Amino acid sequence: MTDDASEGRGPDGAAAQGAPRRRAGDVVPDDATRVAIVDDHELIRQGLRRAFERAGDFVVVGEAGSVATGRDLVARERPDVLVTDVRLPDGSGIDLARAVRSVAPDMGIVVLTMYAGDEHLLGALEAGASAFVNKDAPSDDVVAAARHAVVAPRSFSAADLAGAMQRRLSTPPGPSLSPRETEVLHLLADGLSAGQIGRRLFISESTIKTHIGKIYDKLGATNRAQAVMKAVRLGLVTPDPDREAT
Repeated sequence: MTDDASEGRGPDGAAAQGAPRRRAGDVVPDDATRVAIVDDHELIRQGLRRAFERAGDFVVVGEAGSVATGRDLVARERPDVLVTDVRLPDGSGIDLARAVRSVAPDMGIVVLTMYAGDEHLLGALEAGASAFVNKDAPSDDVVAAARHAVVAPRSFSAADLAGAMQRRLSTPPGPSLSPRETEVLHLLADGLSAGQIGRRLFISESTIKTHIGKIYDKLGATNRAQAVMKAVRLGLVTPDPDREAT
């Protein structure tokens, strides 16, 4: 974003405070909805900020790029709506949503993800989020979800929610993976090596290999291809038609 360069920034590079990004002369309504954005990708944060500012009835009070700084931002600014990505460098946006919901029952919470699959949608529901939006949706959908979240913070809204619920009910119980194992499984399915996954999640390659071993054990698999195939069959990941398991 090519906005105000004087804005303070936190340790993750995100805007620490909601310094004005609007141009001089822009009028922010006194009753504007206050939004906090948590995503580790600056371009995504910039895009969301522009979408909310363009809407006219929102003001972005701050940005963060991790769970820890997101929690600090929420505690400091007490926004009307928190918009958070699922995957963050130090944890999950769903865990952040759950933590925020436990102390702010009336705050709107919108969870974003770029990954398909029911587990994130249902995880957001169980964490007490107000809405769930895929990142490939138009930015106006995120703004609309934020408006819904303000009006009905405890009423969950998501595309294909009914389908996800039906699939969960019709899917036989599968292995219980931890949140970290689920995250590693998705990256395995994306074709990343143990080293690449470690760098993505900021943990050691040896720890990733331990997680992979546990995933194989729980899925009854002996290699990546078997693990991905079983995970797809159990509905733990969504197959990518452009990718072949190796």
